Amino acid sequence: MTPANRNAEDILEPDLPIIDPHHHLWDLRPMIPMFPEPHHPFIATLVDNAHYTFDQLNAHLASGHNIIGTVFMECGAFYNAAYGEALKTVGEVEFVNGVAAQSASGLYGPGRACAGIIGHADLTLGSGAGEVLDALTTVAPHRFRGIRHQGAWDADPQVLGPPFHAPQGLYRAATFRAGFAELGSRGLTFDAWVLEPQLPDVIDLARAFPDQPICLDHCGTPLGVAAYKGRLHERFDIWRRHIHELAQCENVVVKLGGLAMAFCALPEDGPAAGHGSEHLAALWRPYIETCIEAFGPDRAMFESNYPVDYWGADYAVLWNAFKRLTRSASADEKAALFAGTAAQFYGLEDLLA
Repeated sequence: MTPANRNAEDILEPDLPIIDPHHHLWDLRPMIPMFPEPHHPFIATLVDNAHYTFDQLNAHLASGHNIIGTVFMECGAFYNAAYGEALKTVGEVEFVNGVAAQSASGLYGPGRACAGIIGHADLTLGSGAGEVLDALTTVAPHRFRGIRHQGAWDADPQVLGPPFHAPQGLYRAATFRAGFAELGSRGLTFDAWVLEPQLPDVIDLARAFPDQPICLDHCGTPLGVAAYKGRLHERFDIWRRHIHELAQCENVVVKLGGLAMAFCALPEDGPAAGHGSEHLAALWRPYIETCIEAFGPDRAMFESNYPVDYWGADYAVLWNAFKRLTRSASADEKAALFAGTAAQFYGLEDLLA
């Protein structure tokens, strides 16, 4: 995936335990003809990583960082149409649970890939989403932790490209919230992916459900493409204000990462343009430090978002950049940011034993 030695760096703090709480597995090769030309930058990343399954993931886990476990994040892969429209997402969790069992055998190294699994259920089914949640739990009872129902939307269709437009205002919709309420009685988590201008939707959702654990993905996804090109600096204070407001909701944690996605233009060029960890750390510092300041280390966790963040960062270099950003942190703070918060939020404390 990454050209040999192109981004070679010595691994910083190689013994520091890491739980990577956000990565995907997929095989997009059958879908490639569906992607229009010319490719949107994000689509180009997907095409370049059309096949990302356990072999590729395991190679990254063996890159030199001490990745003790990971959390799989839903990505619409390996759905099983035979289960019907509502339940087809069960196929993804079935597949990933098999990958997790493969990793747990120990034959591929000490790290535990997919120790936690985040699937997908259509929460706009309202109370009917409960049946899907129960089916997801049944096929992976020891690993299924919750769902993500992404809500990313923007008025400019060029921001996201064709595959990802959720309905406008999804997280405020009554049908969505009826389904969202089904999570709490089952002790399940929720991952929220929205774009920076949509952060007020997550704030409103978190206030409406103060007992529901919510994770904001990708630092809230700052935007630097299409209608937002060249406007990162202009919108930074808006983003920062919303991050601090969201952090007042004690049921919310934040993932520190996703900034190497094409959407963010941090960096603008990719895929895997070869930037070193010092350069990436400088680009990401304002966002990472703001999130840690707002949420604190016990409610923040670094993530790889691989292979999507391949756009701007090699896997080993990405974690080096995060370690550079925490050079002044205490040992306890690093333990939380790199593993402890993820273990607590996703119920993976056994990985730290």
